[in-house]
Amino acid sequence: MIIRKYREEDMADMIAIWNEVVEDGIAFPQVDCLTLESGSAFFAAQTYTAVAELDGRVVGLYILHPNNIGRCGHIGNVSYAVLSPFRGQHIGDQLVQDSLRMAKEVGFRLIQFNAVVATNIHARHIYERHGFQPLGTIPGGFRMKDGHYEDICLYWHQV
Repeated sequence: MIIRKYREEDMADMIAIWNEVVEDGIAFPQVDCLTLESGSAFFAAQTYTAVAELDGRVVGLYILHPNNIGRCGHIGNVSYAVLSPFRGQHIGDQLVQDSLRMAKEVGFRLIQFNAVVATNIHARHIYERHGFQPLGTIPGGFRMKDGHYEDICLYWHQV
């Protein structure tokens, strides 16, 4: 598997991967799916967007961008998505590892995750294995697709 900067020809696969997570309604805060037009603008607006390619197929991605502005602009934020048939194959681990390297390369000093759903145990284990430290929990901070609320966990990592 290789992780590389996205290319425009990856866009349809990237949108499909992103929208799968949005439609699942259990991890990303977005409720609206991306279209080809909105997806192109969204991914281009990030500080860095990478894809995971396996045997010539895009199977995952991450977006890296500032978590805040101005005096807090040195803190980055990252979102990860892996196509469901490829989950559990350590692609997420490799995306996290690459994003930490890239965050440092583009000048971020820290990474902060604002809303990791507490029930997303697999993601939380990946983050903790890579040295992310928990900051706390916001009770009922995430509205699940079925309408009930789950806690969200905040994490940080120095890069």
